[in-house]
Amino acid sequence: MKKIFAATLLLASSLAASFSVQAADELHLYNWNNYLAPETAQRFEAFCKCKLIQTYYGDNEEMLAKLAAGAKGYDIIVPTGNALDALIKQNALKPLDKAQLTNFKNVNPAYLNTEFDKGNQYSVPYAYSITLIGYNDQKIKELGIPVNSWATIFDPAILAKIKGKVTVLDSANELMAAALKYLGYSANDTDEKHWLEAKAVILKAKPYWAAFNGSSYIKELTIGNIWVVHGYSSDIFQANVDAQKAGRKFHILASLPKEGAVLALDSMVIHKDAPRPDLALKFMNFMLDGKNAAELTNLTGTGSPNAAAMPFIKPEIAKNAAIFPDKVELTKLEMLKDLTSKQRRTMNRIWTEIRAR
Repeated sequence: MKKIFAATLLLASSLAASFSVQAADELHLYNWNNYLAPETAQRFEAFCKCKLIQTYYGDNEEMLAKLAAGAKGYDIIVPTGNALDALIKQNALKPLDKAQLTNFKNVNPAYLNTEFDKGNQYSVPYAYSITLIGYNDQKIKELGIPVNSWATIFDPAILAKIKGKVTVLDSANELMAAALKYLGYSANDTDEKHWLEAKAVILKAKPYWAAFNGSSYIKELTIGNIWVVHGYSSDIFQANVDAQKAGRKFHILASLPKEGAVLALDSMVIHKDAPRPDLALKFMNFMLDGKNAAELTNLTGTGSPNAAAMPFIKPEIAKNAAIFPDKVELTKLEMLKDLTSKQRRTMNRIWTEIRAR
């Protein structure tokens, strides 16, 4: 009986160990929603013989707040540049073992060595979007509205023709950046006098806008309720896809303002407490493969910082200047930097005043 009991214990221990290893063969990805093609995820699981578990966040602030509150268990996170900067300053990330990233050579050098992570010690570029002007081509043509400048959303003389048919992002950083660019300043200008000038521009335009909208403007564009938006290139791409599927007689197009705009580069990073940094590196290298990177762009309309992806991206997307700007336009784009605590308080005060008026 003792032998049988001992053998049973040994078998139970073996099974427990087996299940433990099985449970550990999981990669936890904390990512933006709809930011990985389902077929790509399935291929990675087959490739790594592991389970890919995705958790989603709606904006960088939500992700940072959750991590600051002590959330653990994530292997890979996909922050935008200014949030990447914050994570590095918090010592929240694990340095990359570049020897495991044989496909890192595929990244376009234009998206490497940013101010947020010199030498890419912690981050691998994943995808990017540009904040620009989206519009209903039929209505804009009928009204003769110019869309090559931020004046489209800020100039009352233009807005008078499309009053109630314009939305802007419900984001202090993004809207203030657009107003600063319109005034000829850098999107990262922190001079409070210039911020107050931008505030004045916004308040003059605000009566003509239908709403501050960062979520449902894709649908509003698609059904024709809204004609002009201040929005993200990937969202505008999706609005046009939806409009064509619905058989609309118009297209939703995007225009990069001549004054310049904001480019948001999202990168893959490994959390310092990642349970499986080995699987995280495998995922990074997998996503650096040209075909896998292209699948993301073809699904979402995001720009790809991966040079090897270009041959596999749909021609109509690869030729879209709002998604893949040329070298001249690229020089007019800026990545938003993280603000200091004092600057953030000032920005929050200005934003509260804008929303209250």
